[in-house]
Amino acid sequence: MAPLIALIVGTALARIVGLAGISALDGWHPALRVGLAVMFTLTAVAHFVGQRRADLIAMVPPRLPRPDLLVTVTGVLELAGAVGLLVPATARVAAAGLGLLMLAMFPANVSAARRELTLAGRPVTPLAQRTALQIVFVATAAAISFGP
Repeated sequence: MAPLIALIVGTALARIVGLAGISALDGWHPALRVGLAVMFTLTAVAHFVGQRRADLIAMVPPRLPRPDLLVTVTGVLELAGAVGLLVPATARVAAAGLGLLMLAMFPANVSAARRELTLAGRPVTPLAQRTALQIVFVATAAAISFGP
């Protein structure tokens, strides 16, 4: 739920700043870019820190090699994508890449839910709820990639 909160709060704050006169954030499209960047910065940090990293490594489907490396690479891609979202010239490509990355990582969420794993000491998000969240996140990336 924290990524959804980060997306909503980041977008809302960026939109307020835009309404206050910062022209670079004047509109929903730039605000969505900031919100998604905040969300991916938050999720990327988990790929590198303490127990969350260990939990993410455990989430990688067992048939995939080097789950530690996969978690590191996806974390780096999330951070690079977050930076790319903040640069107008690269925002569309970054959003498209992040959308594809989310789709590629979704099987790990399915695997974690089926294996009843935990994340930060709590059960992972149930699959139906995670699927709904994933749709929201991918739709946000698509809106940025194909929007105005």
